[in-house]
Amino acid sequence: MAHNLRPLRQYNENDVVNLFAYSGDSTLVLAGKAVKVVGSGFMASSSNPVEDLGSVGASYTNVASSRYGAVAKVAPATSGSAVLGLTLMGIRETDENGEKLVFNPRKAAEMGVIISGQAVPVLTRGIVLYSGLVGTAGDNVYVHSTSAGDLSTSAAGGTKVGKLLGTVDSNGFALLKIEL
Repeated sequence: MAHNLRPLRQYNENDVVNLFAYSGDSTLVLAGKAVKVVGSGFMASSSNPVEDLGSVGASYTNVASSRYGAVAKVAPATSGSAVLGLTLMGIRETDENGEKLVFNPRKAAEMGVIISGQAVPVLTRGIVLYSGLVGTAGDNVYVHSTSAGDLSTSAAGGTKVGKLLGTVDSNGFALLKIEL
């Protein structure tokens, strides 16, 4: 079962970090991925917090169509890594018809996803409805030991993310309190 954040969410906007772009395969990244800071992270002394991602589509002589994105990056958290939080939005490049979302930002917003290179909102504390876990009320939730970015109730992953506030129902949903 795919791990994913559901629409029920309770959090303060002060607990959301909007400074990092997603680093990694962004073919289809669902909301709710546990992420860690990679590289140098965000550097306030940097003269330019954005980078040139190259051409939006095809390149032609005497035509400029550059695309820019955030320099600071996050990647799926692995076993034992320092977790920043959970992504609040999915990351996608194309819609269900294979059309590039970079050319249709309204559709990306309607789908509740961001395009690679854009800053992904990362939740560091709050309560969310999460699908894909197995457990009962009070179980601690950790980064999955073998599947980067996913969560599990098995302590083998090492890094604690939060705890379940209820037993997982027949649809695989449970309230998750994020405590980072």
